[in-house]
Parts: sequence; C-alpha cells; structure tokens
Amino acid sequence: MSPKKSLGQNFLIDRRYVNRILSTASLQSSDIVLEIGPGKGILTKNLAKLVEKVYAVEIDETLCSNLEAEFADQGHVKIINADARDVDTSHIGIDHVPYKFVANLPYYAAMPIVRRFLEFQHRPELMVIMVQKEVAQSMTASPGDMTLLSVATQVFGSPRIVCNVPPKAFRPRPKITSSLVCIDVYESPLLSEESLGSFFTLVRAGFSSRRKQIHNSLKNSLNVSATEIELILANASIDLTRRPQTLSVSEWGGLHRAFLLHCGNVEAEKDDH
Repeated sequence: MSPKKSLGQNFLIDRRYVNRILSTASLQSSDIVLEIGPGKGILTKNLAKLVEKVYAVEIDETLCSNLEAEFADQGHVKIINADARDVDTSHIGIDHVPYKFVANLPYYAAMPIVRRFLEFQHRPELMVIMVQKEVAQSMTASPGDMTLLSVATQVFGSPRIVCNVPPKAFRPRPKITSSLVCIDVYESPLLSEESLGSFFTLVRAGFSSRRKQIHNSLKNSLNVSATEIELILANASIDLTRRPQTLSVSEWGGLHRAFLLHCGNVEAEKDDH
C-alpha cells in the first residue's frame, strides 16, 4: 500500500534500527508492550517473538486489517484500530499491569501521544520512541536550553537520546533526521499529581516570552503584580534577570512552591495560559 501523507506515514525499513529499539527496551519474556503505530509490522513481528503480550494501536484501517490477518494465529498480539491521541486505554488491557511503550511516532502527533501517556495515572515504566531530532533534543535539554517540552518530559522521567536515525532508514524518506529516545519513567512524577495543573500553568507562563527575563514573562502572563513576582522569585532563590530556559526542573519546582506559599495558587491572566 502507498503511504498516506495525511497520517505522516514513514515506515521504518532498516533492521539495524529495529534491533536498536528492541535492545534499548531491554525486553523480557514476561513483558507487556504497547506499540503505537505498528505500520506494516516490522517491529511488531520481533516484539511478538520476545514478549508475553503485544498491544498494537494503529490508526490506519487498511494497515489494521493487514496486521490482524498476519497475526491471526498469535493470540498474544492484539491489534487495535484507534487514534493513540484519544484511545480508551481501558479497552486495550494495560490499565492495571506494568507495561513498556514502544513507538515509531508520526511527527505531527508525536508529542500529544507522548504527553498523554506520561500524564496517565498508570504510566508505562519505560518509553522507547522515534521522534524528530529537534524534538528529541528539546526533550533531553539541560538548563540553558530548556523548553516547555523539556520540563514537561523531565517531570515524569529521565530521557536520553540513544541514537540519530537518518532519512534513508524509512520509506518514504522523510526530509528530516529522526532520533531514538529512551525515557525511564519515574514511578511517581517529581511533583504530586494534584499540583501538576498549577505547576504547568506556571511553566507555560514562564516560557510564554522565552527571550524575556523570567520576571517579565511571569508578570505578563499571571494574575500577580510585579512586586509580588519579585518577592516570590527571591523566596525561590532565583535571580529575576534569569531567562526561563536557564531554570532546571528542580528550580521550577522550587518556584512553584514559592508561588503556592505566597498566593495559594497559580492563576493565569488569560485563558490560553
């Protein structure tokens, strides 16, 4: 079948990178794996040989039909026709069991999918994902180059770039380089579940004007006066002239605690924050 541009289909064809995905996932025979975007099944076939159960979620109906036929005699492989951005996980079978997340993600949907599964209450214990190189660099960035995506990833786990993957490893060839990323997901996020909403309101406000100093970004985005912002930053031991990309996840956490102590909550000035 011809790849569908509307679904961002770039099928992995280089078995060296298939093997790299498998080795990075450190698979055991007792593992349960959720695969997103199995495509033509090059990775699914190998997973089926190695683990106890494979749940493969594919949005393309034609590919799903082909996969169902191919794995019809393998009861431990379940093919699910759904969009991973809104699939009902209770219908998959992973809600109450440890599982690993493995995916060659379409570029356009990569981050909504990754964020959705990181933010689940029942998160995977490990994520091995293929994403755009620039996205991988943002996910794994250190203070100085941090982004909202860096913080949003590193609150939930420890990401690292395993290797870069050239366009020729796919068919059709994308115009950009990909990267294989491994995220060791924390058993619990670095903040309490109930505080994540207000924490990300703060971080989004901080990155709303990336080139501005942190006090200006917060003043322009939050329902807090400039004087209060300066006091909160001082209480968090953060110089008000610093820029948001220089703050570590730990410093964002400290700034969030200072906000809660001073204001009781973090309230955005506008609805889009």
